[in-house]
Parts: sequence; C-alpha cells; structure tokens
Amino acid sequence: MNNNDIFKKLRVALMLRDDQIIEILELVDFRMSKGEIGNIFRSQDHADFMECGDQVLRNFLNGLVIHLRGTKENPKNPNEVLAKHRAEIPVKENAKPRVEFKATPKTDFKKKPASKSNSRDKKPAPKIQVVEKVKFNNGKKKP
Repeated sequence: MNNNDIFKKLRVALMLRDDQIIEILELVDFRMSKGEIGNIFRSQDHADFMECGDQVLRNFLNGLVIHLRGTKENPKNPNEVLAKHRAEIPVKENAKPRVEFKATPKTDFKKKPASKSNSRDKKPAPKIQVVEKVKFNNGKKKP
C-alpha cells in the first residue's frame, strides 16, 4: 500500500472534498492546487497521475490533526467536526437514511442470582485421568 492509497482511503473515510483537503493542507502552511490534488487521486495508468510523496502525506496528516482536534488555544471536538462534514454532503433522492449508532452507557444492570450455600460445602470432584502417563525416551534405547 503506497501513500496514494492511504490518502485515498482517508479521503473516503472522512468524506472530504478537494477544497476541504486544500484547507487542511493550508493549516500547516502547505500549498497545493486543486489540480495537483486531483492528479494524486487518479489511477496509476492515467497520463496525469502524480505520486503522493511523503512530504504531502505528512503535511496532510499534521493538518488533519489540527483540523479535527484544534489547537491548544482553541480545542475542538472531532465528532462535531465530522458531523459537520456529513451535514454538508448532499442527500440523494433514492438513498435510504443511515442509522447512526451511538454508544450509551448501560444503566439497567441485572443482579445475579444469589449462589446456593450447598455449592460451597461440596468438595470438588476428583480429576479423572483421561490419557495414560507415557514415558518418552526421546529416541534413546533402554539399558
């Protein structure tokens, strides 16, 4: 998996458009045009394909951290940022609504039934030996 594949997967997973990627790169003072970004996402056999270098991916990841978490002076909640991205995506007419699953703390705990006092008094059953004990000579002849 090369840098182009990683960049493409992050773009799809985070639902980012080219202009949003440019904004993220500008957070770390890295400038790229929309055309250059488009060339990175092309297939390898295309004439305008451009290899995504380590510097581009590194700057994108650093900018993504700032974009999602914010800075020390102005922290952000990453879930709110991602929710804003989802809200910006236009909804298709035939598309089914996606169900969002959110983790909620469980509050209704069931109590375990009380253990019977008879089970404490019983001694554990003796272990039954299923396989005989075998002495291995490891290839040595008996004297």
